[in-house]
Amino acid sequence: MKQYQMFVDGQWIDAKSGQLDQVINPSNEEVVATIQNGDEKDADVAMQAAKRAQADWAKRPARERADILRKFASLIRRERDRLAKLLVQEQGKLLKVAYGEVDVTASFIEYACDWARQMDGDIVQSDNEEEQIYIYKIPRGVVVAITAWNFPLALAGRKIGPALVAGNTIVVKPTSETPLATLELAELSIEAGIPAGVLNIVTGGGSALGGTLCAHPLTNMVTMTGSTPVGQAIIKSTAANMAHVQLELGGKAPFIVMEDADLEQAAAAALHSRFDNCGQVCTCNERMYVHTSVYDEFMAIFMEKVKAMKVGNPMDADSDMGPKVNRRELEHMEALVAQAVEEGATVLCGGQRVSGAEFEKGFWFEPTVLTDVTQDMTIVHEESFGPILPVVKFETFEEVIGYANDSEYGLATMICTQNMRYVRRLLTELESGEIYVNRGHGEQHQGFHNGYKLSGTGGEDGKYGFEQYMEKKTFYINYK
Repeated sequence: MKQYQMFVDGQWIDAKSGQLDQVINPSNEEVVATIQNGDEKDADVAMQAAKRAQADWAKRPARERADILRKFASLIRRERDRLAKLLVQEQGKLLKVAYGEVDVTASFIEYACDWARQMDGDIVQSDNEEEQIYIYKIPRGVVVAITAWNFPLALAGRKIGPALVAGNTIVVKPTSETPLATLELAELSIEAGIPAGVLNIVTGGGSALGGTLCAHPLTNMVTMTGSTPVGQAIIKSTAANMAHVQLELGGKAPFIVMEDADLEQAAAAALHSRFDNCGQVCTCNERMYVHTSVYDEFMAIFMEKVKAMKVGNPMDADSDMGPKVNRRELEHMEALVAQAVEEGATVLCGGQRVSGAEFEKGFWFEPTVLTDVTQDMTIVHEESFGPILPVVKFETFEEVIGYANDSEYGLATMICTQNMRYVRRLLTELESGEIYVNRGHGEQHQGFHNGYKLSGTGGEDGKYGFEQYMEKKTFYINYK
């Protein structure tokens, strides 16, 4: 069993407290490795290292920074098999999904490198004679990145790439549940030639370590992917320092099947968008609305696909779904189903832990579909982040848009329809940052991944996401 250290200023170090945490395999509850349980003192050491390195890193031409990051991405691809298998061990995702995560980690970084020659400022006409206004884009400084446990490596790459290409340095704090693949990036960063202090990776609790990082006086930006309550706490902790905050938080994405939808296409998209990564995706199909005129036909197609799913060892190629990430999440699934039934829902399939000798250890929950669900039920509003799908009937477009907007979240929406008038109305009537038409969830690098309401602020990806990592400086130059 490997004992991991933290990576600060180009070196491996122990937590000053000497305390360790264990990383548990969700499939069998075995200890995969131990990690450092860092605290306030470790946060300060990491921040000081990032601050010392930032000025020299920012002085390098952006293309030079990008060349180093491209090598870094190539090394991640070289270690694809090892990193993917480590992701399976620490997070429980299917091996085929883990391979995809490693690939997208590298491509996040490569995409950021493409912006090295596109960090354009502006020259603006002045109202005064012989004067010009120059708007420069400069790095923010030291970035704190806090990542979630569902796609730990990809989320790290999503933040490391643009932060470093833009000229910032970064301190990454992965969650204690799934830090291992992220920690493995450290050695690859040395091999790639990333200077000491530019990339730092620390582990520890959210309040002691994470809270200190966010509130630290050297922090210029916090980028975080995780739960809404944690995001709200981050905003409060950064208030004194006025650090820029970029948050990608919870979601309760509706999946809408209109009366004119291609039902086979819709059913396949709904299945993927609910049970991918055991439902542990922020843009997952969390509540499904089906038009009454196609409800029976659609549900017959959809349920055939659900019942054909195989829950099993994530290392097996024929498994369709692995375990939940930990026991707390498993018990949350049970509580949500019990409450839904108490409120009047019917369990059409699933609804409990997976039975069988091979599932005695681990955090296994059946793919679950709930019917007889009404809009006022808790399951329609509380984020499950797991393989539970409530299904609600509706009759009109106006009704379902009202249902979709009836949420404190506003991250993603999926709709299946051939009616472009419906699509046009979504532009102004739907309170959601991402809308997928006639397909399941899954954003692309060149898009903009942003949420409304309690789903976050700032956004990631594309040119708008890259600009989050830069500050603007304006010069009024008078030539008289």
